[in-house]
Amino acid sequence: MSDNKKPETQVTADGERGIRSYDADLPQKYLDFMRSGWADAALDVAPRPQAPNHAKRRAALSAAFPGETLVIPTGREHTRANDTTFQFRPGTDFVYLTGEHDPDAVLIMRPNGAGHDAVLYVRPRSPRDTDEFFRNAAYGELWIGRRHTLAEKTTELGIETADFAGLRAALADCAPGRTRVLRGIDPAVDQVIPAYDTGKAGSRDAELATVLSELRLVKDEWEIAQLQDAIDATVRGFEDVARILPADRSISERLIDGVFYTRARHDGNDLGYSSIVGGGAHATILHWIRNTGATTPGELLLMDMGVENRNLYTADVTRTVPVSGRFSSVQRDVYDIVYRSQQAGIDAVGPGVRYETVADACNKVLAEGLADLGLLPCSVEEALSRDSLVYKRWTLHGFGHMLGLDVHDCANARKENYRDGSLAEGYVLTVEPGLYFQAEDELVPAELRGIGVRIEDDILVTATGSRNLSAGLPRTADDVETWLATQREAGPRLPG
Repeated sequence: MSDNKKPETQVTADGERGIRSYDADLPQKYLDFMRSGWADAALDVAPRPQAPNHAKRRAALSAAFPGETLVIPTGREHTRANDTTFQFRPGTDFVYLTGEHDPDAVLIMRPNGAGHDAVLYVRPRSPRDTDEFFRNAAYGELWIGRRHTLAEKTTELGIETADFAGLRAALADCAPGRTRVLRGIDPAVDQVIPAYDTGKAGSRDAELATVLSELRLVKDEWEIAQLQDAIDATVRGFEDVARILPADRSISERLIDGVFYTRARHDGNDLGYSSIVGGGAHATILHWIRNTGATTPGELLLMDMGVENRNLYTADVTRTVPVSGRFSSVQRDVYDIVYRSQQAGIDAVGPGVRYETVADACNKVLAEGLADLGLLPCSVEEALSRDSLVYKRWTLHGFGHMLGLDVHDCANARKENYRDGSLAEGYVLTVEPGLYFQAEDELVPAELRGIGVRIEDDILVTATGSRNLSAGLPRTADDVETWLATQREAGPRLPG
């Protein structure tokens, strides 16, 4: 979904979304004919193995808000152009609690004295007593495929379900003073249940978002397996790209983008985020997602890409490679500084370690490297001091972030439990230092201008330290050169 698209107003269950102004008027004989002669076969569904994990998460959320009604929507499809939509991606907190991937769904958790009763409101299979199943382009079975019946959905997800048609009445029955809503996801839900606060505006609902983010900080075994699956697919995607990357001529950044996207769609659900493919000086632009440039032999290529797997967990990996196959002397100098910085950060990761400690480990090596290059206008100690930070002219961003269902995961967690807190077993985070020398930067020698290097890996905090989940891709300069040569020798392949 494009970030610049605003959500549409939700259409109620009896609305007309999917009936287009240019649809032909149909004669009665055709309508009568279409309404008859259809078999009613049940889907072969089985309980999902991860359903107990979702139940445990709902129980943890229930314990955090005793006696209160909780409303968590997933949102709806967003318009791409006229009556076409972007591919739907369910709300992160919603899918974390339910496993449901379809749009227009809402989870309502009502207190029952001992906890909460959870009911999932979904659009069930197109009914045969209306024409929706063959006429409605947004919801009709002959247009978008068969949806589950309520019973099928309950069997699969292990949660009580109810017809979306009853959602508005259910929401209207929620007392504002005892209801928290995950807001900003579904405008219709926000409208039906007004915000209710006795203190700072929005604080009660914001607390729901915060608790959900903090529950997601620790990944269970199933989640770690999903992340590993996404990362393994990402490794294959990088290999696909390396196999079509010529050493002696240019190709477009868009081609690289597209080759990786093919792997993401084949082995997973989608990209975890818009791929960054920066050839030459584009590598110095942190979020270069236009990908309108080209590779050039003799220059570097920075690729920041990740596959989102079919259960919506995403990888986030960056590699910087020499297009020609070999780093030049100055490229290797920069690359080695970034590698040493990343290794220092990874070495620092462990349970009980402060987030800031990992940052300090990375930044110290970067600042020392910049001093070795003769770039710092002061000592390393002064450059690193909180009232200076001049080294950041060439590092720009933080060392990493949490990773999970979102590429920048758990963003609503409190600072004291994230950036200003400590790591815990089960956290997964990226470690991704970089150095970026802009082409227009007159404070660096000409031979450094236009060089950008970032190395990023996905790190699991274990009981005794950490594990690099993306170790399937090489990191040292020598290993990158060997890997690139090996992939090129193997030649292009189709996903499979």
